[in-house]
Parts: sequence; C-alpha cells; structure tokens
Amino acid sequence: MKIKYLLLVAVIATSLHSCVVLSPKKYKALLAQRDSLATRASSLDEERVRLMADTARMHSDLADLTNNYNALNGKYNSLDKNYSATSSKVTQLSDALKKREARLKEVEEILRKRDEATNALKDKLQKALLGFQQSGLTVDIRNGKVYVSLTDKLLFPSGSIVIDEKGKQALKSLAGVLNKEADINIAVEGHTDNKKIKNLGQIKDNWDLSVLRATSVTRYLTEVENVDPKRLTATGKSEFQPIEQGETADALAKNRRIEIVLTPKLDELYNLITK
Repeated sequence: MKIKYLLLVAVIATSLHSCVVLSPKKYKALLAQRDSLATRASSLDEERVRLMADTARMHSDLADLTNNYNALNGKYNSLDKNYSATSSKVTQLSDALKKREARLKEVEEILRKRDEATNALKDKLQKALLGFQQSGLTVDIRNGKVYVSLTDKLLFPSGSIVIDEKGKQALKSLAGVLNKEADINIAVEGHTDNKKIKNLGQIKDNWDLSVLRATSVTRYLTEVENVDPKRLTATGKSEFQPIEQGETADALAKNRRIEIVLTPKLDELYNLITK
C-alpha cells in the first residue's frame, strides 16, 4: 500500500512539475486527493497490523484447542476402554450372581424338604414311642437330624450288654417306623458315664461297654426286626460326649444311653454341592 501511495504522489508531483500553470481550484483538489489517499493508506496499514495480530492469536488459540482436543480425546479413549472392561466385569458378575442365587434357591429348597422330612419323622417316632417316654426315651432334633435317646435302664440290666424285654419292645416300635422310612440313614451310638467298670469279665472299660451295647442294638434291629443293615452304623463314644455335667445320680443316668441318630439321605444336596 505504501508503494501505491508513493507512485501516486510521484505522478501528482510530475504532473505539477510538467504543468506550467494550474488553476487554484485544481491544485486544491489534487492536494485533497493526496491527503485522502494518505489517510486511507495509513488506515489500511493499521488494519493490516491488526489482522496479522488477530491471525497470530487465532493460530495460537487453534493450537491450544487442538492440544486440548487431543488430550480430551486420549482421555475419552482411555475411559471408553475402562468402561468396556468395567461393563464386561459387571456382566460377568451379574451372570455369576444369578447362578449363585439360583443355586442358593436349590439348596434352600432341598434343606426345606429335609427339615419337613425330619419334623415329620420326629412326629412319627414320638407317636410310635409314646409309651416309652416316661421310661427315659426322648426324641428331639439337632442339626437337622433326629435323635432317639434311650437310657441304659430302658434297654439293659445294669452292666449288661444283653437287651431286656422292655428294651426289645421299644426297639420293635422304633423299627416299625424305620422300615417304612427307607431314605433314612441310621447311626447307633453307645454312651457311658465316667465311672470305671469293675468285674464285668470280657468288658474291660467304658469303650468296650459303649461299643458292645451299640452293636447289640444294631444286631437286634437288623437280625430280629429286619432293618436293612446297609443303612446302619454302630459306634461307641464311651464317656466322652456327656449330655449332663456333674456327678449326681440323675446326671450319670442320663449319660448312660444309646442314641439312635436318624439322618435323611441328602444325595440331592450332595450332588448339588459337588457340581
């Protein structure tokens, strides 16, 4: 723009120089035109400087925005990957939780059936053995199992392993229920008090007494009352699982007992647990 201005001034100067005579009016007009062109040239220079500054600032702003965009895009991509991974984990956990809940319902249903069967069995046994409950027989439920507890005086003479007639009647009534309940496992446990055995011949100690009494009951149930021997086990606990503490005659009598432990078969539950 400055070059154009200088050329214009040179042209005007040449014209003025070449012209011998200019009227005052034309002279003033030329001066006014010159001044106007100079003003416009100055204004255009200022605008050019301003535009260059604005352009530089806009380039800087664009560079900043580009950097910010790239940074945000990187974070977005990272978050997107994290979201995908988290979403996958949530889906896996949700599926696992559904399976656990379904498994829990199965277990609860089987345990509910077990408890129903256990309570029904207890009721049947209490009715069948009602006449013996005043002679030291009890029926109760512990840990999902039915315990039929018979004191030694109901089954055996003192210090003996031979079942007396009253004991046989109680076991006969018990066997009547057991033979109708094929899905029940049976454990016969012998228990003694903590008094040492004296002069019982082949019976050396409370271990012997508890085991031999348990096997006597097991033999009677299987050989006389025809309970399937595959369902039974016989064990001796000696004096080491008392139900009463203390040395009173009543406490010692309660500890001398045969416990017949009845457990509903849990094949369904076992299969579920081992899946």
